[in-house]
Amino acid sequence: MSLSTASTKPPGKSWREINQERKAFKRQRNEEKIVKRAKRLATEKNAEIKQKEEIEKEKKYAEISTVSIAVPGSILENAQSAELRTYLAGQIARAACVFCVDEIIVYDDIGEKLNTKKSKLEDIDGVKVARKSCVQLARILQYLECPQYLRKHFFPIHKDLEFAGLLNPLDAPHHLRMTNDFKFREGITMNKKVKPGKGSQVNVGLLQDVSTDKLLNPGIRVTVRMLPPSEGSKKLKGKIVSLATPRAETGVYWGYTVRIASSLSQVFTQCPYKDGYDLTIGTSDKGTPIDNLPSNEITYNHALIVFGGLHGIEAALESDEQLQVEEASLLFNHYINVLPNQGSRTIRTEEAILIAMSSLRTKLKANNEPMVLKESGLAVSSTFPNQSGNNGVNNKIDLSRFD
Repeated sequence: MSLSTASTKPPGKSWREINQERKAFKRQRNEEKIVKRAKRLATEKNAEIKQKEEIEKEKKYAEISTVSIAVPGSILENAQSAELRTYLAGQIARAACVFCVDEIIVYDDIGEKLNTKKSKLEDIDGVKVARKSCVQLARILQYLECPQYLRKHFFPIHKDLEFAGLLNPLDAPHHLRMTNDFKFREGITMNKKVKPGKGSQVNVGLLQDVSTDKLLNPGIRVTVRMLPPSEGSKKLKGKIVSLATPRAETGVYWGYTVRIASSLSQVFTQCPYKDGYDLTIGTSDKGTPIDNLPSNEITYNHALIVFGGLHGIEAALESDEQLQVEEASLLFNHYINVLPNQGSRTIRTEEAILIAMSSLRTKLKANNEPMVLKESGLAVSSTFPNQSGNNGVNNKIDLSRFD
């Protein structure tokens, strides 16, 4: 008994000292556990506060004033060839981009009166079956809005895009080159294995994919906030944000969305905004002259401007069984003639968009206007890179590549 006691008991220490040491060790471990628990709770609380702040930010960003235009798909049927149909769609896309339009609605102004071919397209509401001309117009608009490095992922070879190479590029701010250093980029979630607890890998048009904070299904288009690289790491990290975030935070125009409406009534009823369009404007040669509208007095949160086709908005109203009004002017807050005393009998839809958007710039006033862009790193002209240095002095442009 004495031998076993002597072998387990440390020399020179009494049992009281050993017990005291054990108690002190237990006390220390308990204190460490309490500190760890407090740290974990504090981290969770901070994460919860950050999440709430982000939700509030998203709500605030969603309240930014927007401009939508509605265009009939039948205008493509009036074009004489496939090349002209494609070019007409490109003109509409260019006009929408130049005037910072947030949403383009392609609506069917003929309806089921004529047995025309149907086609399928995926828009913001899912897969839609609609009139072939509407689908073609919507597909070309989507194609032009998509950054070039993402087109091969979202747009397989299709007859509607046969002559898309003829079109002028939008050169929109979100069409970033590899050399552009901007805090937001558009990307696609890749089908790559990731470690448990890690987010999706996203291709944003750079040499390597970006690791994000959310695990999503592959093949989804996302907007990524680029995070500063951590010390000693070459991996790119980012955070997936909403489509409205870049414009809300920086003021940069971030493209438009495309929606298909099967009738004129669906332009209004399927509005993506919570409270709908609070300002609706119809365009017609039978409307009141646009000059009669007061300057900077027509306020809006979400404005909608509807353009008619070959036979005007009146024909779209007649073909829509859901609308029970006799006059098209009753559908809108303002029913305007964008160019009184016109020299031609008709103004084409693509021309009406440019005229109307130019004239309405001085008439409309946004309640929550996006901030003015002050960031650098955006793509400039596609012909010449930005030649001005930090001191504002223009460097000599190298024209040797044109020799």
